[in-house]
Amino acid sequence: MEYVQPPATAAHGHILCCTCGVPIPPNPANMCVSCLRTQVDISEGIPKQVSVHFCKQCERYLQPPGTWVQCSLESRELLALCLKKLKGSMSKVRLIDAGFLWTEPHSKRIKMKLTIQKEVMNGAILQQVFVVEFVVQPQMCDDCHRVEAKDYWKAVVQVRQKTVHKKTFFYLEQLILKHRVHQNTLRIKEIHEGIDFYYGSKQHAQKMVDFLQCTVPCRSKASQRLISHDVHSNSYNYKSTFSVEIVPICKDNVVCLSPRLAQSLGNMGQVCVCVQVTSTIHLLDPNTLQLAEVDANTYWRYPFNSLCSPRQLDEFIVMDIDIIRDLRLGAGAGLRSNRHTLAEVWVQKTSEMDTSQQYHCRTFLGHLLNIGDLVIKGVRLVLGLCVACCDVISFCVQVLIKKSYDRAKRIKRRNWKLKELARDKEGLDTDDERQYQDFLEDLEEDEALRKNVNIFRDASKIPVESDTDDEGVPRVSLAEMLEDLSLSDATGGEGADMMTD
Repeated sequence: MEYVQPPATAAHGHILCCTCGVPIPPNPANMCVSCLRTQVDISEGIPKQVSVHFCKQCERYLQPPGTWVQCSLESRELLALCLKKLKGSMSKVRLIDAGFLWTEPHSKRIKMKLTIQKEVMNGAILQQVFVVEFVVQPQMCDDCHRVEAKDYWKAVVQVRQKTVHKKTFFYLEQLILKHRVHQNTLRIKEIHEGIDFYYGSKQHAQKMVDFLQCTVPCRSKASQRLISHDVHSNSYNYKSTFSVEIVPICKDNVVCLSPRLAQSLGNMGQVCVCVQVTSTIHLLDPNTLQLAEVDANTYWRYPFNSLCSPRQLDEFIVMDIDIIRDLRLGAGAGLRSNRHTLAEVWVQKTSEMDTSQQYHCRTFLGHLLNIGDLVIKGVRLVLGLCVACCDVISFCVQVLIKKSYDRAKRIKRRNWKLKELARDKEGLDTDDERQYQDFLEDLEEDEALRKNVNIFRDASKIPVESDTDDEGVPRVSLAEMLEDLSLSDATGGEGADMMTD
């Protein structure tokens, strides 16, 4: 404690302290600093130890009455928060300076040195420096409490797709992981035909709906249910539900368009193959290589479904192939695919090898197929047309969908992996593993599809330098893979302590 002498207007001599008799410069109290310290403590009433609450989950401090703020150690924000804790008790003194004293980061203590002034006896101004210790008390904030409870939610996004295959869901899962859209979810629950995302606020759920509408063809519907109502504050508590329905079309599905829709897409054939599903449905005419895109609004006006399920696909062997070089499209035709080659092939079912039955058709896989090649996945459809609502005319259509490779070899040589969303799984189909392998094979075969997916190198597999093997099986190059970092890389092993310099 020291005495701050007011500016003097004239020279003065020394006087004796009225208490101890020590010569001192004259002051309004006529007392020395030591005697003033025994008589007056200007820091009286200011607590020397204060508690601050800290949430370990989100690393935020509580700013009364109910605001949680992000503050780093020895920052301006933390200094202001601590001073607000003392604001009420410092109303009778003047704050001159404040700063932090160094403490161990894990000591749960924050020390602050304060310099204050106050007018005491007969107008004398005293200045004092003292230390206030803030004890960090752990307390979970409301947001983190809702996350840990997993049952408290204010909005849910229910995503559904009425189809037997989950390729679109697998692709959507990778998009969510890449863009980190799932960060604000309280819980993710996978059920039959879909997945549910639970949120603590309606705004976060609306962001997920907006993301889904930008990435997959879908339609949404919102509803809300009143939970409680406070008549005094006129506040309402709702739970909101967003229902998102994705079009029931997946990659490699064979579809039959309505005559009106086929005509509006450039007079393409009614029987088409879905080659990709992004924000639109990409269709390919297997007889002309004509391409068309169908957005969500067009689909719901002229809906169509898949003509067969993956279990109905048969395996064929190429007996003969003839590439079609020149093909002229009719008037009003749309764009043609440059990634595919049109060809006429004769194929035979692997289940009918002991017979002479063969099938002739056009295919868009001419760039992949050779005589005696590996089996092809295809389907032989029997379609019926109603004429004048009384006669039925049936005809057969042979569609080859994709080339097939040895799955066991592909799994063994696959040196990469994908991450998955942490979710609860209930009522899952036993066929999910086969469908997931189909999706991984699609990634290997489609480079454009891989650009939207984060692929990680599998350290447990031997790295492969070439993009294709001797049999021409598509592979993912090492340049497209990311390194998978885990906590064990930073801690020196699972369960070890964090290493610091």
